[in-house]
Amino acid sequence: MKIMITGNMGYVGPVVTSHLRKVFPQATLVGVDSGLFAHCLTNSHLPETIVDSQIFRDVRDLTADMFEGVDAVVHLAAVSNDPMGSRFEIVTEEINQLATIRVAALAAGQNVSRFIFASSCSMYGYAEGGARTEGDDLNPLTAYARSKVGAENGLEQVSADSHMVVTALRFATACGFSSRTRLDLVLNDFVASALSTGRISVQSDGTPWRPLIHVSDMARAIEWAIVRPVSHGKFLAVNAGSEAWNYQVAELAEAVQSAMPGVEVDINKNAQPDKRSYRVDFSLFKSLAPNHQPRVMLKEAIENLRDGLTAVKFNSPADRPSSLIRFNVLDKLLEEGKLQPDLRWATENRHLENCERIAVNAA
Repeated sequence: MKIMITGNMGYVGPVVTSHLRKVFPQATLVGVDSGLFAHCLTNSHLPETIVDSQIFRDVRDLTADMFEGVDAVVHLAAVSNDPMGSRFEIVTEEINQLATIRVAALAAGQNVSRFIFASSCSMYGYAEGGARTEGDDLNPLTAYARSKVGAENGLEQVSADSHMVVTALRFATACGFSSRTRLDLVLNDFVASALSTGRISVQSDGTPWRPLIHVSDMARAIEWAIVRPVSHGKFLAVNAGSEAWNYQVAELAEAVQSAMPGVEVDINKNAQPDKRSYRVDFSLFKSLAPNHQPRVMLKEAIENLRDGLTAVKFNSPADRPSSLIRFNVLDKLLEEGKLQPDLRWATENRHLENCERIAVNAA
């Protein structure tokens, strides 16, 4: 089996790649990434050493020949949070939506049998009342969320027009330690703040709901999508997470405080309401994938982050505006003239030079 993983040099990618190597030891793994965040390592080794080949290419520029012999595409490549989506709205649509549909069409044209898309529960937006199911109305409030809705719509059409089985995993908010950990995620941010300042400042009033999922459990869900029965649907959009991981933001802050004694929690009770609030029903995923349900729970995830960040000596206020916040990385590259406004490398082969430099340093 040959599996292509786009966006493998991001936050989730290293965990997914490592997991797929373990569960499919004979598979050929191909990574595809432009290398924007190649240097954002929170480990002593380069995770790409476990792929069989690495293609350094913007996902917007893939060609049909790259999919020859590929059995499954795991599509992680994306502009991956709301602040970046707000600043780079057009690019977010280009990468997250248009490029996703184009990549799927290229894959289908080369007889790729499986396409797994990392979608998002954020498309439910502000949802009062009960937990959202896959059949409920979508209410995307941000460019990021809208791009995921648009991508799913396009993927459904690609699947209908081809033999390809497509799975859109509507992931809860990611958390946990990775070889390229991101801190611009709610639980990761709280743990990082606790370590570096001894304080967690909750900008909202603490009431918004956030479903979460650990990166290792995202990898297990992707494993299931690669091998799931076609009888589940040729195109399937499913909420990927666990009922146990539906938390309010204040509960997450308090859980970090409990795991890290001495940390203060400050909740802005006078904050304007945060419209990004939703609970999610994961019962369909539980019924379809009983052997691939999330295993990592909140306490373990917090300890995982605490220990991982401590190991890389993340422990002072100066560490907060670091390369572990993806917006900061893009800002720096733009300021230095290394990136164009459309988030392509400014000079030809710049992405290759950057990634080769990282590989040498990591070795």
